[in-house]
Amino acid sequence: MTQVTLDIRPTFDVRQRLFGGVPWDVVLDDFDAVTSAAYSVSLFTTWDEDAVALAWLKEPDGADTPIGGDFFGAPALTEPRHMIPAMDARDTTQQLGVVGPWSERLAHFRFEFAPSDGEEIQSEYLVPRAHAVDAIRAVRELAPVIAPVLQISEIRTVAADDLWLSSAYGADVVGLHFTWLRDQAGVEAVLPALEAALLPLGARPHWGKLYLDRDTVVPDLYPRLDDFRTLTERLDPEGVFRNPFLTRLLGAL
Repeated sequence: MTQVTLDIRPTFDVRQRLFGGVPWDVVLDDFDAVTSAAYSVSLFTTWDEDAVALAWLKEPDGADTPIGGDFFGAPALTEPRHMIPAMDARDTTQQLGVVGPWSERLAHFRFEFAPSDGEEIQSEYLVPRAHAVDAIRAVRELAPVIAPVLQISEIRTVAADDLWLSSAYGADVVGLHFTWLRDQAGVEAVLPALEAALLPLGARPHWGKLYLDRDTVVPDLYPRLDDFRTLTERLDPEGVFRNPFLTRLLGAL
C-alpha cells in the first residue's frame, strides 16, 4: 500500500442519555422507529426480562430530537448506569446528557478503563435488518438456555458497506451481541441452539468473536470470500499471515 485517502468528517460533540424499561412489544412492533430515534441507539437486555433493561441513545449536540424524558414509554435515568448491573458506571463514557467530543461519547467505555466486564467471552451475529424482529423473537425463546451463561446482550444497527469480509456487506444489518460469562464449555453448549435459530435468517458471525458454525454454512454468507481467498494466495503465498483459523476458513495453500 503506497497511498491512502481518508474521508474525514469534521469533529462534532455528542450527548448520551439512558432510558430504562422499553416494552418488548414496542421494540418488536415499531423496531425501525425505536432504532432510528437517535444518531446511535443500543438496546441492552438479558432476554428473560419483561422489558428491555436499557436504551442507550447518542445524539449530536444541537440535533433536533422529539425525545424528552420518555423513550417509547421508558423513563430517562437520572443516575449513570453500566449496562452490566454489577459493574461500576465510572468505566462508561459520560451519560445524563452531558455534551462532549464524539471521541469521548460514541464508545460505551472510557479509553482508560477496561471495556465491558473484562472477564468474558463474546459472540455477535449480524442479521439482515429485514429479519431483525424474527431474530429477536427467536433469541427470546432461547432465554432460559442463554441467561445462565450471559452477562448482557446488546442490540444495535449497522449500515451496509461494500467491504468483502464485513458482516454488513451489501445489507443493513442488526447486531445481536452477547457478552458471556467466561465459561468456555457453557457458552459452546448454548451456541448450537443460537446458531440454529439465527443462521437460517442469514446471520453472519462477527469474525473476531466466538462462533461454532458446525454445519459450515457461514462461508456461503460472504459472497466475496472466494475473491478474498484468491487475493490472500497472491499476496501471501507462503502463509505468513495465516493461523489455524484462517487456514480452516480459507483452505490450505
